[in-house]
Amino acid sequence: MGEFIIKMPDVGEGVAEAELVEWHVKTGDPVREDMVIAAVMTDKATVEIPSPVDGTVIWLAGEVGDRIAVKAPLVRIETAGDAVEAQPMAVALAPIAETTKAATAKPAPVTPAMPAPTTAPAAAAPAEKPLAAPSVRLFARESGVDLRQVQGTGPAGRILREDIEQFLAQGSAPAAAKNGLARKTATEEIKLTGLRRRIAEKMVLSTSRIPHITYVEEVDMTALEELRATMNGDRRPGHPKLTVLPFLMRALVKAIAGQPEVNATFDDDAGIITRYSAVHVGVATQTPAGLTVPVVRHAEARGIWDCAAEMNRLAEAARSGTATRDELSGSTITISSLGALGGIASTPVINHPEVAIIGVNKIATRPVWDGTQFVPRKMMNLSSSFDHRIIDGWDAATFVQRIRTLLETPALIFIEG
Repeated sequence: MGEFIIKMPDVGEGVAEAELVEWHVKTGDPVREDMVIAAVMTDKATVEIPSPVDGTVIWLAGEVGDRIAVKAPLVRIETAGDAVEAQPMAVALAPIAETTKAATAKPAPVTPAMPAPTTAPAAAAPAEKPLAAPSVRLFARESGVDLRQVQGTGPAGRILREDIEQFLAQGSAPAAAKNGLARKTATEEIKLTGLRRRIAEKMVLSTSRIPHITYVEEVDMTALEELRATMNGDRRPGHPKLTVLPFLMRALVKAIAGQPEVNATFDDDAGIITRYSAVHVGVATQTPAGLTVPVVRHAEARGIWDCAAEMNRLAEAARSGTATRDELSGSTITISSLGALGGIASTPVINHPEVAIIGVNKIATRPVWDGTQFVPRKMMNLSSSFDHRIIDGWDAATFVQRIRTLLETPALIFIEG
């Protein structure tokens, strides 16, 4: 018998360590070649690590939530061949918002092929943990589905999101628990790991280092909504359906032209403000794995339809786990929108190291006094936060008022110059 050692892969870009977010095996479990044995997370991506050999797990490095150094031993597998110390493996990278499509990519090692074991692959133990990506496991938990009851159709029996949806469609989900009046005393401790920990660290960094000022302004969206409905009704084949956000992007471009200090980042350690002529708009997007911010680059060079198409492409890539690292970084200003759940007002947190974020609240029909009578108008609030070290309150208000003017008179958005 021999031993095969898998090390933490080097994913490049100066990453010195990665966080262990999920084990797919435990000590004593049989593994098969290409079976995913762990998932680790860097700043921008989750990395699934497959086994290149058949064998039995005899040692695991750490627990979920631990940070493992690059090239450090991660897993030891007992095999039928001679002992081998594996070099770090090149594995399929998926953005933080990993889902089925990313999970089904088949990684390939870059090291020379190892000799095939002389014995038959170990049979899966009856209690073997079902194979599924972290986002699929989350979906199963939220749906009340025991993955052990689901038949996987992916590689090596891997369970996909579609398998769970099919399971639910067949009425196989467990019956809801009976409601009772008995006291409930159970507690559950959940370790903060993976994307949730990344988000927490980012929020602490932003709120602890940036003195926020939030400005809320009411915007009459009636004219823009009429224009949007007309444009959607006349759109050409292949054009995406327009939401408010592409119009807001173009309004941002015009407003930034008059106040370039808003389209900037601030390195508070070096005391340097960097202003950008390019407008790279981050769009906060909710995904099955958590909040990510894909970036619409060069919004200043895009028209309404182009902004909409690129935003839709990036949002879908983020949700499906195919967005690249570059597509999830490099924004110069961010838009935050909760859509129909947008509420009346919010206090958006700035995406560090940027200096401004524009929050979009829901559109609601409200009575507005026109000087002689109340008339129904479609109203929306903009809740925007600014870094008060860089942006004064007057400048913040001026910027938002300019956006308001553009949105209330949407023809101005299309006028060049």
